[in-house]
Amino acid sequence: MAASCATHGRNVLAADARSGLLATLREVVADPMFVLLLATGVIYFWMGHLEDALALGVALLLVAGISVYQSVRSDQALGALHELTQPRAQVRRNGRQGAVPVQDLVVGDAVLVEEGGRVPADGRLDVASDFSLDEAILTGEAVAVIKSPGDPVFAGTSTASGSAWLTVTAVGSQTELGRIGQRIATIVAEKTPLQRQVGQFVARMTWVGVAAFLLVWGINFARSGNWTTALLFALTLAMSLLPQELPVAFSGFMALGAARLSRLGVLTKQPQTVESLGSATVICADKTGTLTQEGMSVRQLYDGATAVLVDLPGATAGALSATAGAVLAHARWASEDEPFDAMEKAIVAAYAAADPAGAAVPRPLVHEYPLAGTPPMMTHVRQASGGEAVVAAKGAVEHVLPVCRPVPALAAEIRRVTQELSAQGYRVLGVARGTYTPPDFPAAQDDFAWSFLGLVALENPPKANAAAVLRSFAEAGIQVKMITGDFPETAQAIARQIGLPGADTLLTGQQVMEMNADALRPRAAGTAVFARMFPEAKLRVVEALKANGEVVAMTGDGVNDGPALKAAHIGVAMGRRGTEVARQAASLVLVDDDLGSMVAAIAQGRRIYQNFKQAVFYVVSIHIPIILTVALPLLFNWEWANLLSPLHVIFLELVMGPTCSIAFENEPAEVGQMQQPPRPLTATFLAGAKLARSLVQGLGIAVAVLGVYYVAMQRGEPVAVGRTLVFVTLVLSNVFLTLANRSFTQSIVQTIRLPNRVLWLLLGLTLALLVVVLGVPAARALFEFAPVSGAALGWCALAALVGVGWVEGYKAVLRGQQQKI
Repeated sequence: MAASCATHGRNVLAADARSGLLATLREVVADPMFVLLLATGVIYFWMGHLEDALALGVALLLVAGISVYQSVRSDQALGALHELTQPRAQVRRNGRQGAVPVQDLVVGDAVLVEEGGRVPADGRLDVASDFSLDEAILTGEAVAVIKSPGDPVFAGTSTASGSAWLTVTAVGSQTELGRIGQRIATIVAEKTPLQRQVGQFVARMTWVGVAAFLLVWGINFARSGNWTTALLFALTLAMSLLPQELPVAFSGFMALGAARLSRLGVLTKQPQTVESLGSATVICADKTGTLTQEGMSVRQLYDGATAVLVDLPGATAGALSATAGAVLAHARWASEDEPFDAMEKAIVAAYAAADPAGAAVPRPLVHEYPLAGTPPMMTHVRQASGGEAVVAAKGAVEHVLPVCRPVPALAAEIRRVTQELSAQGYRVLGVARGTYTPPDFPAAQDDFAWSFLGLVALENPPKANAAAVLRSFAEAGIQVKMITGDFPETAQAIARQIGLPGADTLLTGQQVMEMNADALRPRAAGTAVFARMFPEAKLRVVEALKANGEVVAMTGDGVNDGPALKAAHIGVAMGRRGTEVARQAASLVLVDDDLGSMVAAIAQGRRIYQNFKQAVFYVVSIHIPIILTVALPLLFNWEWANLLSPLHVIFLELVMGPTCSIAFENEPAEVGQMQQPPRPLTATFLAGAKLARSLVQGLGIAVAVLGVYYVAMQRGEPVAVGRTLVFVTLVLSNVFLTLANRSFTQSIVQTIRLPNRVLWLLLGLTLALLVVVLGVPAARALFEFAPVSGAALGWCALAALVGVGWVEGYKAVLRGQQQKI
């Protein structure tokens, strides 16, 4: 294996050149704050202020270190997630079969591919069973192509039907897809709405910063005539204006949110999906294995020859009549020798229980017709013990019955029994025996001469938690729609058992396809159960719901779910039952196939969005007083202009960055979050009333800080004392603001009891650093502070408390208004 890897490389496509530590360092160096710090340090060095230059150099390393740490932390979370979502392949090596990561495949490996899986590498078929491929990824033709032993197959194509063993002939960049896909590494993923909003906000603030920088530089230069000093104070204002914490915080929130979801059994293939989870308004859920249990079992047979229903669990070996046994036998012969489909597994198990001797050695397969038609049917031709061929078919009753052409009265009776069984929640298959004129088989399975044998009724009961999961979705304001290929009666029976709201509303796949887009939109909105659905119909329902303004999550596990999973805002594939096609098309994977995990995922999505919103409000609010403290005294020509230097601003930045991107990310969910309606996907908190609230909050802090500034100046205190008092007020305001902004619905008395060790650690570190710069003579001299009395510090704390504390009164008014409502 090692030798093959050395010769042919690993089975991976071109790596993304933008990833890795070097790329992270390049991003950090290009960061505006890094550039400003570097420029300021150079100016201090030029002016001979070596202590200030050294301090800014240390700050520069700290800022870069925090950014690198956040990026590496996010990359590690995403890397672990990437490993979890990597597909695996069934390989036979040294006579033993097992699963290995697709990236570990080597030339010469024998690989098994089955329906719904992707071909993991280029190869040549050795054995094929009812095998066809969708090669649209290479050819653009979305038509399944039947493959035979000896045919070449290519990486990235998906198995439309059957299974096959192949020998790997090329891996990685040497595959056909690899040669075509070198361009993939250059594709930049489209940004989400929230990413764009954050980017636009930061860009606007950057331009404001540029304008303010030029203005302050010009005013200082006009008054002092010293361009370097003027430049330093202009850089101070520019630093205070840049909200560079936000992009870092966004990436960290999404990556760490994805990592948290993985621990809940929900794998996110794109971290940005976390943002969309809290906006989901509709979940289109597959029935089988999602709302119902994973396994199936054959419960009843309908013997067409005697018109009798037989309870299969009570039938012991050899107890079935000849005609009832023929129904079960032909259903088994129409199944794969080693089935992977839950229905076929149930049929094989029932046949083995009823006829152990016959099940031991399956009849040899002579010819097969893949699952085809709408609704589908499949046919196998097998060799009987006497040498004659036996033709067996099973499939949807709507397909089997027309090809058998029973007399109208018999057809009506069969349909009545089918509906009766379906109404009990059973999945019903028709079974038929075919004949033909040797030696050639007909081109299509429908062209055999068919005779109807009977029905097979399979039970797939609801999951124990299905009703509770639906209630949780309803409480969260999320609609659930069942989309299934089952009979309408079966689908509605299960829907009623689990308490699906609107279980009496129904559309079939055929009805969906017959409606135009305008007619479908209101029908899709008002319908809860969609039955006899096929890929095109599923896709049309998802598109109609999206056109209605819904944020759609779609669950699925099969090849036929791929288009709808891809089209939905949030595609959700099953981890255990899901085919590779479904997992590749989806943005989320439920590891344990439990829809209940989606409830937890949506709760996490809402928590992450809420916490990021609080972090943004915090950043906006704390930047306002810093900006005004730097700018207003200069603009109003106060005696103490330019009280704060770049060193003071960078200290505050070092406090704000981790608070924004680490402390708030660890906040627990707010009470009642899952009882709120979903937020609109395009909603923004970076404009309008919500942004105005943060601006007012920042203005309140600015009034407190500037009040301390002005009083100290008017009392004739030394400049160093005034600087100390203003800085202390800013730092304490930051501490109080962090506590107040943990929630805009709960009071600080309630939130202070919520667990968040990281937040308390950072606040403790902030206060400890404040004590150091005030109490250690060398640090005090570096920051140009002066000793102040405890009483003066107390007045600073009171001013900070008042500047922030009014928000608690605002919260109380809001709570009172909500209680009245």
